[in-house]
Amino acid sequence: MLMASILSEPRGASTMQASAASPKRPPRLLDAVRDQIRLRNFSIRTEQVYVDWCKRFILFHGKRHPAEMGSPELEAFLTHLAVQRHVSAGTQNQARSAVLFMYRHVLNMQLPWLNEVVRAKASQHLPVVLTHREVKALLDELCGTQALVASLLYGTGMRLLEGLRLRIKDLDFERREVVVRCGKGAKDRVTVLPENLVLPLQQQVALARAQHLQDLRAGLGEVWLPNALATKYPQAAKATGWQFVFPSPGISVDPRSGAQRRHHLTEQAVQRAVAGAARRAGLDKPCTPHVLRHSFATHMLQAGYDIRTVQELLGHADVKTTQIYTHVMNRGGRGVLSPFDKL
Repeated sequence: MLMASILSEPRGASTMQASAASPKRPPRLLDAVRDQIRLRNFSIRTEQVYVDWCKRFILFHGKRHPAEMGSPELEAFLTHLAVQRHVSAGTQNQARSAVLFMYRHVLNMQLPWLNEVVRAKASQHLPVVLTHREVKALLDELCGTQALVASLLYGTGMRLLEGLRLRIKDLDFERREVVVRCGKGAKDRVTVLPENLVLPLQQQVALARAQHLQDLRAGLGEVWLPNALATKYPQAAKATGWQFVFPSPGISVDPRSGAQRRHHLTEQAVQRAVAGAARRAGLDKPCTPHVLRHSFATHMLQAGYDIRTVQELLGHADVKTTQIYTHVMNRGGRGVLSPFDKL
């Protein structure tokens, strides 16, 4: 019975309707975690990750209620992740943040030990960067929509999800600009639209429009809107401008509302396509879609663009984040001539 009050599956629309008709009961723990995350307008990915870590923490300690545990149990869990599971420092800190969120905002336990839980020291790694030749070889091995998505990531410096979440209205062909909405940190920014991608993107938008009209005739055609815009503007969800530039080939169910909608392409589809293209191109470097963003930043700096301009295009809050790309350029220690070459 205790476990039933702690763990539960995500609530759909039918569950919420049933709970509205029945007398109010205290929400189950993981449902309360979801409520607090949604109250703070966190992304659905943050919600899924935080709930999953809280569930793992509870199961690791034999389904004990977190209110009965404290700092020793949390540190034992984090130690298990680092020693037995060999997770990275970032993953360990993510688990720490999720569990502390539950204690602070769900259980309302403002205890001294919450701030004393050890945070793993993150390692500093240089980004993987492709040369111009390697980028061309990679893109030549892609075709169709996957090739266009990869080209857009390299040509604009966008993150994978930023590119997949692109709406038709955010493409400005006349100004050659792309408006990136709700990027990392829920920030908007403007980046460059490559001239060579104007025609392919216009063709892709035409395909997305045709798909949208077909969905409307089938009684569908609504797209997910952020920040309660669907309530404020009821017709916006069916407007062409709000549709995704890269729509999914199939209809999916919204995990929060239960509504049937056509979402955008999945990350996994693009990741698999890029990995396969790298193998076919004979590239030994580990290639992911994010490598194209690293390559964009490095090549922009190599072309002589100001680091502040590159920072703005990438959406970095601090120029120190952008400075990491100066270490993979032919400058500094890599720009000097080794004395061995003079022998």
